Amino acid sequence: MNAAALPDTWFALRDGKRFADGVGLADIAARYGTPTFVYSRAALVAAFQAYDQALAGHPHQVCYAVKANSNLAVLGVFAKLGAGFDIVSGGEL
Repeated sequence: MNAAALPDTWFALRDGKRFADGVGLADIAARYGTPTFVYSRAALVAAFQAYDQALAGHPHQVCYAVKANSNLAVLGVFAKLGAGFDIVSGGEL
């Protein structure tokens, strides 16, 4: 998926202000401080569903590499979608 194909609801620029899933990034920074990481739940779901749908009709399980990002909120999104998890070490468990 290229940047031009990203829905503007995930990470949008409106009136000179940035938003993630409709929430102002300035508001997030004011509440949680900086630096901070911001993820789009909608983007995570869409990416998972794109993989899952591309493999429809074939036995499969979409697995997320925990080494890529072990953020519990991100892992929770994928778990609720039925993802498996690729782990390399006990520390990733």
